[in-house]
Amino acid sequence: MAKEKPVYNRIKAVLAENRKTNLWLSAELQVNRTTVSKWCTNEVQPKMESLFRIADALEVNVRDLLVTNIK
Repeated sequence: MAKEKPVYNRIKAVLAENRKTNLWLSAELQVNRTTVSKWCTNEVQPKMESLFRIADALEVNVRDLLVTNIK
């Protein structure tokens, strides 16, 4: 059985809570939509500066984008 990848960020969840799409976020931040997709699936983690830009775009606290406990 494959081991589950740890989830470090909540970008996908926060986008859904705000009724926004990956495509919207990629346009807002002027980054490739593939990059946003990788962030949303936790395949790749955004740099700290990007996390703050994402939080600004979504009008949330940067802490809302992070998972507090990783199992």
